[in-house]
Amino acid sequence: MKNQILEKILEERKNGLKGGLYHKTQVSLTYNSNRIEGSKLTEEQTRYVFETKTVGFDADGLPVDDIIETSNHFRAFDYLLDTIDQDLSKEIIKTFHQILKEGTSDSHKAYFNVGDWKKIPNEVGDIKTSLPENVDKDISNLLEDYLVKPAVIFNDLIAFHEYFERIHPFQDGNGRVGRLILFRECLKHDIVPFVIDNDKKLFYYRGLREFATQSGYLIETCLAAQDVYKEWVGYFYPEIGLLRNP
Repeated sequence: MKNQILEKILEERKNGLKGGLYHKTQVSLTYNSNRIEGSKLTEEQTRYVFETKTVGFDADGLPVDDIIETSNHFRAFDYLLDTIDQDLSKEIIKTFHQILKEGTSDSHKAYFNVGDWKKIPNEVGDIKTSLPENVDKDISNLLEDYLVKPAVIFNDLIAFHEYFERIHPFQDGNGRVGRLILFRECLKHDIVPFVIDNDKKLFYYRGLREFATQSGYLIETCLAAQDVYKEWVGYFYPEIGLLRNP
């Protein structure tokens, strides 16, 4: 049986409800996740794109890719909801990337491999990631370990996210894809989801970087973000009552 938060989000989307939890989640997740990666759009501009499906503001100086990826992220979130009953898979992960990067300047670069694993080695910060020839096997191992868990808990999802980012399977867009997966799997496993706020990105980055030796830093950062989302749910749906701990 679907959890209450997922039910409300799906119901709002189906009914085209404006100004509710689905609306707020779309705008906040898209704005913050893109902003963490350097997008120039403000939250108000992001909201305008979502609400009107147009660019009705002065876009002078805004990279076209930022606008395209904002629109694409909205579609990626809907894909998240459309596939929520399926187990996480390579196909779903690759489709997130395909949707996110479709129509961007990167999609016209032969080496970029939109919707598929990277072809060129990359780093995150100064940390080496999986080599291109190892990505498919590393993702397989990650999914195999994850999908056999009898019950997924909050800390499992944080560990999965950190490992995914360490693999860094795509040429670009890994953070956004990873955070979409994280939100999806929270919803799927009846765990209160959350949005990493751009203002907390340094804490988030530190948590990822130090996870191997100090996992609590990333976990606490994500728990704080989860508390914010609980407040959103409480505002829109006070009848849900106190949400259980993860």
